[in-house]
Amino acid sequence: MIRWRKGEVVRIRREWPGAVELDVSVPEGECRALAYPPLVGRPEPGDEVLLNTTALAMGLGTGGYAMVVAVPNRLPEDPQGPGHLVKARYTPLQATVLGADEQGSPHHDVLREADSVDGLPVIVADLHSALPPILCGLYDARPGLRVAYVMQDGGALPAWFSMAAARLREIGWLAGVVTVGQAFGGDVEAVTVHTGLLAARHVLGAEVAVVAQGPGNLGTGTRWGFSGVSAGEAVNAVAALEGRPVAALRVSEGDKRERHHGVSHHSLTAYGRVALSPADVPVPDLPGEFGDLVRRQAEALSVRHRLVPVAVDGLHEALRASPVRLSTMGRGLEEDLSYFLASAAAGRWAASLAS
Repeated sequence: MIRWRKGEVVRIRREWPGAVELDVSVPEGECRALAYPPLVGRPEPGDEVLLNTTALAMGLGTGGYAMVVAVPNRLPEDPQGPGHLVKARYTPLQATVLGADEQGSPHHDVLREADSVDGLPVIVADLHSALPPILCGLYDARPGLRVAYVMQDGGALPAWFSMAAARLREIGWLAGVVTVGQAFGGDVEAVTVHTGLLAARHVLGAEVAVVAQGPGNLGTGTRWGFSGVSAGEAVNAVAALEGRPVAALRVSEGDKRERHHGVSHHSLTAYGRVALSPADVPVPDLPGEFGDLVRRQAEALSVRHRLVPVAVDGLHEALRASPVRLSTMGRGLEEDLSYFLASAAAGRWAASLAS
């Protein structure tokens, strides 16, 4: 299940908040590795490190790193301060964090009584790669809105893995990241998507929220066996808390797999079968035969949801100006423009709902 290696740090390649990318010498040669200093300390050149090389050996696209498990000869200091929420529970790297909703938190009194997000528009998306284009569409329509990202645990568990989230936080496009479930490392920690949404609203003061899994996506080519099923569950959570769910469609013209061409089966299953509460479904007004295909496929969701046609004029330019690199499944903006336009259209629609 785990491929173990010992290695020696050769050099530091780059770093961003919560993560350090390294070159590490192992018996097979050099490999690229990632360390999370809040968990294992900060490795330095010359340090011996213990690695989990499973994702690297499997050639995973998003997670194709050797992961630093420990720096055995220079262990970090014991953590100090409050926090008794355990995440990545009962794994060798389980970590305790201070949850916004736990008794020792300064936000506990607020969240103990909180029962509504007061009509907060919440954009729900399948993939983490939708976050930047959603924000491009949203800020193109309404600059200055306060937005929080609620990160589910279907992909990467540490929020530190996302360079995009770190950059978006740095430039003020995100008021904060809320990590929920087994995910951790956000500006705010919460137990469930529900308390994560309440924290986004009442702790971070969000005017709009985005819910999506972290980087990485698990799929099996079956109707139900994919991590994005949680998008439908998130729609239900938003509705339960009196929010305004906006279901972003996963659309692709560049994906050659039939199940993802046009409107992905992920969206049709998550929103059509799992989401039991009605949501707004922005349908991008894409041109030509492909646009007609998307509109026909989206009609399957009209039984329960409100389909909202959204013009995409000007969104290509907004996406080109993205402050972070746009990429989904290895495809950039021009290689799968429809994917990014659909996400940006969801942001454009949510901006119109914000008070």
